[in-house]
Amino acid sequence: MAQAAEIGVRIGLSAVVIALRDRQAVVLTTPGDDGAQQAEAALPFGPFDPVRDRTFELALRAFVTAQTGFRLGYVEQLYTFGDAGRGSPRATPGPERNREVSVGYLALTVDAAEVPRADARWSPITDFFPWEDWRAGRPAVLDGLSESLSAWAGSDLARRSRADALFALSPATRWAEGRVLERYELLYEAGLVAESARDRDQPPQASLGRSMASDHRRILATALGRLRSKLKYRPVLFDLMDETFTLSGLQIAAEAVAGVPLHKQNFRRGVERTGLVEATGRLSTGTGGRPAELFRFTGADPRDGQAPGLALPVLR
Repeated sequence: MAQAAEIGVRIGLSAVVIALRDRQAVVLTTPGDDGAQQAEAALPFGPFDPVRDRTFELALRAFVTAQTGFRLGYVEQLYTFGDAGRGSPRATPGPERNREVSVGYLALTVDAAEVPRADARWSPITDFFPWEDWRAGRPAVLDGLSESLSAWAGSDLARRSRADALFALSPATRWAEGRVLERYELLYEAGLVAESARDRDQPPQASLGRSMASDHRRILATALGRLRSKLKYRPVLFDLMDETFTLSGLQIAAEAVAGVPLHKQNFRRGVERTGLVEATGRLSTGTGGRPAELFRFTGADPRDGQAPGLALPVLR
C-alpha cells in the first residue's frame, strides 16, 4: 500500500503597511526571497513559531522591524489565506509536504520617510494595480485589458457579464472602487497576471502590473479593498494624515486611496457635516498658492468612542 502523504501546516504572517507619499498611496515592500522570485517585490513576511512567539501580532511587529527597520503602529488583522496551490512554495518530492497558511495584517502610518533598511522601500500601489487608478480618467491599461478579457470570456455570457461588472468595460457600467480583490482574482483566473502562470508551472507571460512574491499581490488587493471600504464608515483616512492638514490635502489623500477623482465642493461640505475636523486658526504657506486654512482631526465621539467615515462624491 502506498504511503499517504504527510501534510504539515506552516503559519506565516504578512504585513500590508500603507502610507501616503507624493500624492500616491504606497506600500512597504522588501525583495522576494524564493529562488526565481528574486526580482519580485514582497510584503514584509515571516513565520510564526508557536514555541517562541507569544502572539501573532508580537511576532509580526518583530520581523517587520527586523526586515525593514520600520516600527509598526496600529495594526488590524485582515484575513487568513490558505488556498491550496495559491502562491505557496512548491512542495518538494517525497511523502512530506507543507501547506502554508498566511495571516495578513493591515497597518496605516503617517510616517513614509525612507526606511532604514536599504533593501526595503515604499512602492506605489498603482504599480501593482494600474487598472485601479481612475484619478485622471479611465486608465489606458483598460484598453488592452478589455481585449484580453473579451478573448478569455469568448461566448460565455456569465464571464462577459462578470468582467464588465468588475472592470466597467461598457459605458453603462460604473466603476466600483472597493472590488479590488474580485478584479485581481478574475485576472488570476484568466491567466492575465504573472502569478497565475507561476503557480500553474507554466511559462511566464507578460503581466498586468508589477508581480509579487508568493500570494502577496492577493493579500495587498484584500488590504486595499478593505481600506477603500472603510473610508466610508470609519475615519481611517486620518491615520494617514499629519496632525494638521488642509482640506485640499485631505481630498488628495482620499483620492489617492480610493483611486477616483472627487467633487471638490461636495467633498468639503461632506467633511464639514461630519464634524470630524476643526479649524486651527492657522494658515499653511506650503501649498504653492494662496495660504490655506489648517484643520485637525477632532477624534472619536466621546459618548460612544465611534466616528463616521467620509463621503466620497465621485466626479463623474
